[in-house]
Amino acid sequence: MASVTRAAFGELPSGGGTVEKFQLQSDLLRVDIISWGCTITALEVKDRQGRASDVVLGFAELEGYLQKQPYFGAVIGRVANRIAKGTFKVDGKEYHLAINKEPNSLHGGVRGFDKVLWTPRVLSNGVQFSRISPDGEEGYPGELKVWVTYTLDGGELVVNYRAQASQATPVNLTNHSYFNLAGQGSPNIYDHEVTIEADTYLPVDETLIPIGEVAPVQGTAFDLRKPVELGKHLQDFHLNGFDHNFCLKGSKEKHFCARVHHAASGRVLEVYTTQPGVQFYTGNFLDGTLKGKNGAIYPKHSGFCLETQNWPDAVNQPHFPPVLLRPGEEYDHTTWFKFSVA
Repeated sequence: MASVTRAAFGELPSGGGTVEKFQLQSDLLRVDIISWGCTITALEVKDRQGRASDVVLGFAELEGYLQKQPYFGAVIGRVANRIAKGTFKVDGKEYHLAINKEPNSLHGGVRGFDKVLWTPRVLSNGVQFSRISPDGEEGYPGELKVWVTYTLDGGELVVNYRAQASQATPVNLTNHSYFNLAGQGSPNIYDHEVTIEADTYLPVDETLIPIGEVAPVQGTAFDLRKPVELGKHLQDFHLNGFDHNFCLKGSKEKHFCARVHHAASGRVLEVYTTQPGVQFYTGNFLDGTLKGKNGAIYPKHSGFCLETQNWPDAVNQPHFPPVLLRPGEEYDHTTWFKFSVA
């Protein structure tokens, strides 16, 4: 069983409203989520000695989340990841988005779903957040009703995303938590063993837009089908890090996506999803300038993200999985984060 407690987290400037924090607790996990951006601010997991550590990067106060920061723990929308040159067409009509990561549009625009106050509803084992994204918000067509539900079941945090559109629009929702299974504030993730269940990945251009090819991982640095120790793997292949979409099973059913094992603590994170892809990101843009929880600093490679989602720039690449949501349809995807010790 999980318990849910509710408290104020902070006040938005100039009367913007109260941000609340919801604490979900089971015998194995404790998760804090705030109504600003549906953001996971803390996630405590025990190690094999039974000692709990917070394994997500973030801030203790609301001010941290209101500054310029790399989407720590937040829900991303209306479209996660990059849209080439911030333009796309729907039914022959061209739409233009803000270019907030030159020369592309990233993570929903200047004020995406991560930078708005959501309406919460407490459930018996979690919390559901909802909002209506108005027609034209950040340049996207149509009104979008969105529900994001977090529930806790033992060692498993389940995130469900639902949406309904008043006119055809691309939709791609994810959560941008940065994990470090040694505990947030640990200097790097090099001692993490990573497995990703993907036979193919998407090569990208210098602006991180997929070039259109769906490439086999076989014989490349992107073959993570058997566990690799991250630090050694990056060294062996002379990689700056990962920031790539891995192509998962094409089914809408729950499928295994990734497993990360931290041998020293024994902590294991397994990710399952209904989504066709996962962006594996190793915190390459972190630079140690942000002050996190308990005085932590977050240098490059001090956290990793497993952003389950549709493929980047799918709205401009017809052979990628469909990303348009039309009136009368429902967007409905779930991702499971399962924690254990080994």
